[in-house]
Amino acid sequence: DGGGGGGGGGGGGGGGGGGGGGGTVPAGLVFSAYKDTSINMNWNTNVISTKVSGTATPLASDLAAHGGKVITLAFATGECGSENWGGVPGAAMAAANVPLLEAAGLDYVLSTGGAAGSFSCGTDAGFRTFLDRWAGPHLVGVDLDIEAGQSAAVIAQLVQRIKTAHDSYPGLRFSLTVATLANNNGASTAQPLGGLAESLNVHGTTTLNAVAATFGTSWPSYLTVNLMTMDYGAPGAGVCVVNGGQCDMGESAIQAAYNLNAQHGVPFANMELTPMIGGNDVQSEHFTLHDVDTMTTFAKAKGMAGVHYWSYDRDVDCPPGSASPICNSLGGVGAYGFLARFQANGLQ
Repeated sequence: DGGGGGGGGGGGGGGGGGGGGGGTVPAGLVFSAYKDTSINMNWNTNVISTKVSGTATPLASDLAAHGGKVITLAFATGECGSENWGGVPGAAMAAANVPLLEAAGLDYVLSTGGAAGSFSCGTDAGFRTFLDRWAGPHLVGVDLDIEAGQSAAVIAQLVQRIKTAHDSYPGLRFSLTVATLANNNGASTAQPLGGLAESLNVHGTTTLNAVAATFGTSWPSYLTVNLMTMDYGAPGAGVCVVNGGQCDMGESAIQAAYNLNAQHGVPFANMELTPMIGGNDVQSEHFTLHDVDTMTTFAKAKGMAGVHYWSYDRDVDCPPGSASPICNSLGGVGAYGFLARFQANGLQ
């Protein structure tokens, strides 16, 4: 996932209310921010914390105070059963944070892997150990973020773990997060198109092949593909929907979803979208409040399974420039402005 480089903090004005698209939110749609647990962590207590408000605050109370209902915690790396979170052992991380999340009434998703680390899981017993550390009424899902060059064998094992775990944890949802392009025919708006070049990279296609080998052609209701609709590259129809010489991030998110459906037969109901709010690692790309409206309206209309954003700690202003992990590299939105805009679109 996103979030490169350093960069200054920046103050927080009022929230970015207003806006909001029409349509009904699908009953099963899960909305959350990703929270990089290593950012502003209390390393003395292992309590996941944030400074979006300007003051270090435990994540659970901060999110609850701003109307959030779900959080995706990122990232667990290493081998399941002996995994760690930014160097904090899995057992210690769970022990410090499950009570706080449960007390705040927040649903939580465990995200593994990421751009900087790999997660592997060779045994069902190891996966069970990983899950049971976090077991609680509000554990709702697991996200396998496949970016760091896992082999085809490792990816196949991860998909098999999902299939087996469903029998023991029938209430959990599982997502496979992969990078994507939004290649199209040069139009300024997204549209369903056949015959385009592949939108996914080798990790993505390997992941989809593993799903097909494990589950066949029918998608189980508890399994989704989560597209990272960010960091497409230099503007052009081969990578994104272009408007005004730049990648239109809202339309490009929609195009990526159309392409996944056309190229791999993934139903929209088994699809999730995750943009990088504000300035992306590709500095010409800016995901704005208007893009929130565009993308969310589409996700609701198509009955998608989830909408997320990278990341919670970036939801505070700082000027455009290199993408910062602690502010939006955009400005003019205000602290919690993206969260407020998603909420204005009916997402909770």
